[in-house]
Amino acid sequence: MAVYLCAPRYVLGELDEDHTSIPGLADRIAEFGIQARADFWSWGRIRRTTRDTGALAVESGTATLRGAGVDPASVDALVLCSTQFPADTRKHGSYAAAILTGLGIEGAHFIGLTLHRCANLLAGVQLAESLVAGGAFRRVLVVTTDRVTDERQRMEKFALFSDGAASCLLTTGPDPGEYELVACAAAHNVHQLDWANEISADLAHQVNETLLKSAGIALSDVAGLLHANVFKPILILKEMQAGFRPAQLYTDNIARVGHCFAADPLINLVDRAAAGQLDAGRYYLLASSVTGSRVGVLIRKVAP
Repeated sequence: MAVYLCAPRYVLGELDEDHTSIPGLADRIAEFGIQARADFWSWGRIRRTTRDTGALAVESGTATLRGAGVDPASVDALVLCSTQFPADTRKHGSYAAAILTGLGIEGAHFIGLTLHRCANLLAGVQLAESLVAGGAFRRVLVVTTDRVTDERQRMEKFALFSDGAASCLLTTGPDPGEYELVACAAAHNVHQLDWANEISADLAHQVNETLLKSAGIALSDVAGLLHANVFKPILILKEMQAGFRPAQLYTDNIARVGHCFAADPLINLVDRAAAGQLDAGRYYLLASSVTGSRVGVLIRKVAP
């Protein structure tokens, strides 16, 4: 059964600021022992929000449903991803209810996903794909939403974080799907999951091998990699170690919007499509790596 990824959309924090506005930036740079070279790291703009993550989720998810042209009441399930749900479990119900109601999908089943950190979205897409392909649901909305809660942590040793949300609809049709979801894959090393470790190119190799074998193609047949917007030298090093060429990467958004948690692959997909950089019939790979994990989703752009 063919599964399609439809109407990817995203929303960013409403406050567009230069990275130099980050409180305690100089102290953070000193703490990490890195050179203050904005051009080298591709430090640029950040996006902050005064809204909560639920509001961001509703705005992005609503844009996806409108873009897909489907009745919200026809959505069977929501996979909601975030690195940080309300800490007090007594607030979980009202948090979920506000999002479901805001989206107009009150009758939908809902699932919360969080432990994959900045790979949450693609893990959610993988889960949704299995639910749709297995016949459990016909339409599943996947939404990731995050914001920085402590401004002192907006810079980490690998990225500048921005607030935002992203979403897409997975369906079997007859909805018009811009992308056929060809395959999903994940690889983990439980001994490397700790935050202090580095991103593993070996895990990316494993994911690539699974995806490419499933599609019967070579890595050179992948027209573009839709990756996380971590610091440019780190991104290029790790993805080239995984076998990608610089021409397959898209680094413009690193300086433009920073690292929007798990939303980056969809943000980069949307922006490349808007720029006319995606071709019908070509393969594109959405991928996110965190320490100890890599998740990949291979898609093919459908002819209009």
